[in-house]
Amino acid sequence: MAGIEYFYSAHSVFAYIGAARFHRIAAAAGRTVRHRPIDLNRLLRGIGGAPFAGRSPGHMRYFFGREIARWAQERDAPVCGHVPAGHDADMALPNGLLIAVQAEGGPVDALSQSILQAHWRDDTDITDPDALAPLLAALGLAPAPLLQAARSAAVRAAYDANIEEAVARSVFGSPTYIVDGDMFYGQDRLEMVEKALQAPYPGRTFGGPVHAAAEAN
Repeated sequence: MAGIEYFYSAHSVFAYIGAARFHRIAAAAGRTVRHRPIDLNRLLRGIGGAPFAGRSPGHMRYFFGREIARWAQERDAPVCGHVPAGHDADMALPNGLLIAVQAEGGPVDALSQSILQAHWRDDTDITDPDALAPLLAALGLAPAPLLQAARSAAVRAAYDANIEEAVARSVFGSPTYIVDGDMFYGQDRLEMVEKALQAPYPGRTFGGPVHAAAEAN
């Protein structure tokens, strides 16, 4: 069976809120998760979306205020209550680290959840290698070589490819889950993801191989 493609950023609050539920769903369905970390700012520019800084105060209060509070309670995912340390910095290092660990066949699911939780629950600056090192060590991984690999040209190329593919496939933001070519945007679609893993939704699909064929017709 094909894996579930998972487009997200290591600092995404809604990826964090949905992470534990998502990985339980994937495990129950016997599906692996293919992590596709992306730069959200580059994604938004690529799809013509409104940058976060350009959104209205009302939108920010609702989507990044009230929605966080309610969904954090629903998913039992405590949040620190404010924008975490380093949140607006470049996320190339933590995103690259996920790519590097996945490439080596390491416990990327566990690391992903650990990084997201450290950022949003524990107010950790996940762009700081000294903060990432203990997360790796806790999973039995050697921090130094993986942090070096996260900065490598090969990982950077994979990161760029993730972003380019996300733009090409009209991924809207983080998290986005693609099940057998059917795209689900937002952790609030996880119950639909669970159903799609049991039986595909009928009709046209978007975000995967079927999308290109549908657009050609």
